[in-house]
Amino acid sequence: MRVIQAVRVVAMVLGVSNAEATPPPSAPDAGWSTARDLQAWKEKHRNWGRWGEKDVLGAANLITPARRREALKRVREGVSVSLAHTVETAPAADVPSPFVLEMLHTGESPASTFSADRWSVGFHGWSHTHLDALCHIFDEGRTYNGHPQDTVGAKGCSVLSILALREGLLTRGVFIDMAAFQGVPYLEPGTPIHASDLEAWERKTKVRVASGDAVIVRTGRWARRAAVGPWDVSSRSAGLHASSVEWFAARGVSVVATDVGLDVLPSGVEGVVVPVHVLLINTLGVHVIDNADLEALAKATAARRRYDFLFTVAPLAVEGGTGSPVNPIATF
Repeated sequence: MRVIQAVRVVAMVLGVSNAEATPPPSAPDAGWSTARDLQAWKEKHRNWGRWGEKDVLGAANLITPARRREALKRVREGVSVSLAHTVETAPAADVPSPFVLEMLHTGESPASTFSADRWSVGFHGWSHTHLDALCHIFDEGRTYNGHPQDTVGAKGCSVLSILALREGLLTRGVFIDMAAFQGVPYLEPGTPIHASDLEAWERKTKVRVASGDAVIVRTGRWARRAAVGPWDVSSRSAGLHASSVEWFAARGVSVVATDVGLDVLPSGVEGVVVPVHVLLINTLGVHVIDNADLEALAKATAARRRYDFLFTVAPLAVEGGTGSPVNPIATF
């Protein structure tokens, strides 16, 4: 596929040279293929208690006032780009729970003086752009920071709910377009992104991910959907391999966003369906954004040959919420 003219054209449009577009394929990282491998890593690297027993922010603690001030300096043009996918209102192979908009009042009657609507959405999954709360993932009966999983009950999360982020997240964002880096318009379903791929991207671009950063990774999911149509991304999807978590932990990343459901599927880890979700959210306390739409951001960064910017996102202030639909923003 990489040798066809169409791919060369895409690489040129995205601002990637031929040398950049064809890095050697990554090899699976050793020690990341079984649940036992993951367990050993978790026991050594857990952030539980790192910021205190009552911590509810996790790695968002790394977004210090100094890091926020530094992030604001990334704004030079005042141009913003949305990272949200327009909500899907019709069922599809990758939209089992469409967004529902019900009109309560319309302008169809001459007597109408206002309009109003009601929304309903099951946002977790592989369809809608959303931010996961730290109570979202259980592992061995516990949430992040060691709380029993039954702290999430009929009224939602009694600790670690999305309300903890009501002040929003404001930090430096770093965009890693892995599809463009590999010289393709999109990664095929099942393609893993290893820690070695992320390191190779850093070396080539000379952009160093730092503590408190939000890292946004593009697989090209929405470009592929536009080209070939919807498919069941819950069973087969490009995404992050479990080994990538070691890289995120070493860099001190606070937020990870992807245009898929984060994990490569199948995961490549025997007996664990979404190991990256478990390791980032439960083990490290890193907040995750799923199903971002990164096509506009890919064009914006390629046009500027610039991969960092001010990143902002804020959830709905829902007490007990396990997450929230969001509209993340990159500002150049």
